[in-house]
Amino acid sequence: MRLSIAFVAVAAGVDFVAAHGYLASVTMNGVTYPGWAPFSDPYQNPVPVRVERVITDNGPVTDIASKDITCNKGGNIPTAAFATVTAGTQVKFQWDQWGSSHSGPVMTYMAKCTGGCANFKGDSGSPWFKIDQFGWDPKQTPAWGSDRLAAQGASWTVTIPKSISAGEYLLRHEILGLHVASTVGGAQFYPHCVQVKVTGGGSANPSGVALPGIYKPTEPAILTQLWWFNPSNTSASYTPPGGPVWSG
Repeated sequence: MRLSIAFVAVAAGVDFVAAHGYLASVTMNGVTYPGWAPFSDPYQNPVPVRVERVITDNGPVTDIASKDITCNKGGNIPTAAFATVTAGTQVKFQWDQWGSSHSGPVMTYMAKCTGGCANFKGDSGSPWFKIDQFGWDPKQTPAWGSDRLAAQGASWTVTIPKSISAGEYLLRHEILGLHVASTVGGAQFYPHCVQVKVTGGGSANPSGVALPGIYKPTEPAILTQLWWFNPSNTSASYTPPGGPVWSG
């Protein structure tokens, strides 16, 4: 019986970790760039240089007051590589996997790298602006953004705003898992930061969102319970955290 209990505990742990995910690749301007693979890239010789900033594993960030919320655990270290994208075109984010039990919103932000990305982390001030989000829509199937991502083969596509100015940016893509968000610190954030060079575009230089700063541990979008959100609950509504998508 002890062996059976131990086996169940281990199996449950494996299933829990397997439901997590990380950004496997990003495609823009017809080029696919590998993301940082936390379980293989650190052990290659030489260690590869990726367009995504290093992350330590596929687990979540739960302390939203920490600087890990900006670009995940890993130190938010600038990389020498960039992906090139034309303003007004689409970017496809491909995750290695995503478990639909980890329901929640999907959000994407950008921040222009003041002075260049080699010296920019975006973890102070308010340099970010949101370009895309999908929370919960009971009229859609699946209703949650992350479940839609899972149903699409663990992928998500966004459009880079046509009006933003050319230059170096951090492109931050994130899933928020709300499956254990009924207590403070239970919400699970999975942010990833990709360094991009935007070409074309216009003259807009939006900002105004602080990461860390914009997320509050007790706001309804973060401290909540998934069971509340179902088609039969006509009074339920959900607005993702981080403010609205930039109007431009």
